[in-house]
Amino acid sequence: MSCRLIDDRFTARWIAEANEYSNYILGRIVSHNHDLYVVSTSETEMIAQVSGKLNFMADSVADYPVVGDYVMLDRKNSEHGNAIIHGILNRKSLFSRKAAGKNAQIQPIAANIDTLFICMALNNDFNLRRLERYISLAWESNAIPVVVLTKSDLCSEITARIEETEKVALGIDIIITSNIEKNGHDDILNYLKPGMTVAFVGSSGVGKSTLINLLTEDTHIATNEIRKDDRGRHTTTGRELYITPNGAAVIDTPGMRELAMDTADVAKAFSDIEEIAKECRFKDCKHEGEPGCAVRMAIKAGELDEARLRNCKKLDKEAKYEGLNSKQIEKEKIETMFAKVGGMKNARELGKAKYKRDEW
Repeated sequence: MSCRLIDDRFTARWIAEANEYSNYILGRIVSHNHDLYVVSTSETEMIAQVSGKLNFMADSVADYPVVGDYVMLDRKNSEHGNAIIHGILNRKSLFSRKAAGKNAQIQPIAANIDTLFICMALNNDFNLRRLERYISLAWESNAIPVVVLTKSDLCSEITARIEETEKVALGIDIIITSNIEKNGHDDILNYLKPGMTVAFVGSSGVGKSTLINLLTEDTHIATNEIRKDDRGRHTTTGRELYITPNGAAVIDTPGMRELAMDTADVAKAFSDIEEIAKECRFKDCKHEGEPGCAVRMAIKAGELDEARLRNCKKLDKEAKYEGLNSKQIEKEKIETMFAKVGGMKNARELGKAKYKRDEW
């Protein structure tokens, strides 16, 4: 298994950096527990820990290795103790969220992902607002999102829910699966090319581990039966990387029912609103009743769901204020308020001008 974890694209990067890191061995993080990591090389797997220098230079948890990272090791095997991680290769993508808690930091989930499967069950877990949040974070991570709607065997309104999902998953592939009938798994296999890395994210109990067991043709990942309230049970407790028979890397993650934002590509996730807003009379339109607001007109015409607009504003505000202290947030709110007042003033002046013109 371990020899397949070294992607040719990253091997090429390694060769390019050989002059600087010629004394190190290339490895990839398979899993980690506290300050210890399981690392796979082209020859073996071993336990590793970060070097004192790397630990000293780290400013946040994002500066430490995460599952999927390619790292520089000081040895080929663990015959003489744990390997030491001396550096992390630049990530091509990083999916992260804001950890729970009032003063929470950014929590990296997995790195170097090509395709991010956002799993959502078609039963009681179905939640479009949460899906929009996942999509915003997925686009920000630099991975390509794919929506996987699971447990279709437990849903009697599949067509309607697919249509609802299509309205928020703009330009994103949607796959329907059933863990009982094994439907849709071949569609997922199309993304699992040799050397590619995919990750599964979603709420607890949506069936991620069951899917990965099928894809890896193994049953080593624990799964649980559904609860009486039609929700799945939490199974995965940590992030871990597995290999499919054809050599693709698959990352399993714990369920995340709460998904706080750190940074997110809200504009791309809500590109339909961005496109409609181009037709608004004012460039700084807040879509809150200004004259000539194309977004409000689209809502009135039934072309846009008002709940989607509310969530767009909520996520945009959340991402905007993340990382700011209380004084900076207050300043930002005041500036936003005056910008809104200025927009209202412009609207009133335009209305007065139009009234005078019509009167004349």
